[in-house]
Amino acid sequence: MDRVTLKQHLALAEEHVAKSQKHIARQRELVAELERHGHTRVAEEAKRLLAQFLELDVLHVAHRDRLKQKLDG
Repeated sequence: MDRVTLKQHLALAEEHVAKSQKHIARQRELVAELERHGHTRVAEEAKRLLAQFLELDVLHVAHRDRLKQKLDG
């Protein structure tokens, strides 16, 4: 992959990381709100979704970091 294409992929990966982290922050807010209002069962489902968001974020960050290494190397 040429350098220009790598930079384009890196920019897209950076977007994915930023969006992922926004989703995580919002989901944490939702979980807290649900728990405050006593919606335990729904909060548990929201926590499961949050866990999935966190796992996906790890993948996004790893992909971004691999692209950075290719550009630096």
